[in-house]
Amino acid sequence: MGERRQDGRAGDVHGAGEEDEAAVSEFVERFAAQLVEAGMTRMPARVFAALLSSERGVMSSAELGEQLKVSPAAVSGAIRYLSQVDMVIREREPGSRRERYRVQASQWYEALTNRDSMLRRWQSTLREGVDHFGLDTPQGRRINETREFFVFLESELGSLMDRWAEHRDRTLGG
Repeated sequence: MGERRQDGRAGDVHGAGEEDEAAVSEFVERFAAQLVEAGMTRMPARVFAALLSSERGVMSSAELGEQLKVSPAAVSGAIRYLSQVDMVIREREPGSRRERYRVQASQWYEALTNRDSMLRRWQSTLREGVDHFGLDTPQGRRINETREFFVFLESELGSLMDRWAEHRDRTLGG
């Protein structure tokens, strides 16, 4: 049996751990790059990918900084963004004042379902745009098509999330 590594798992503390770290780092950077391509800023994408790929799904600021080789300020800004968009939650370490950050098991589900109020605000503003420009103008028609898209999306999102829950239960056991 191998020695215990710093992360507490059994294994060779020399050599194999470096390969594991390299594989994790490669995954983090590759997935983060894809999130950046989709519109997320780089540091939140890296922090999210690091949390997602961590064994427990929870890490402290110091652990994130060490793994990603970034400053505490960079981690703090990324966590602030990820918390605002419901992709991570902050929690206190038991018996400590230190915070740690956790990827929610259902982060994508939560992020999408919490968009309802945003979709309604967008629809309201777009409705004002349609009223201002009128449906007889090119910009009024474009704005109205955008509004209709968000109306449709909002109406379908609920049933889509219900179907996801059924699929998750069937394939992942809840």
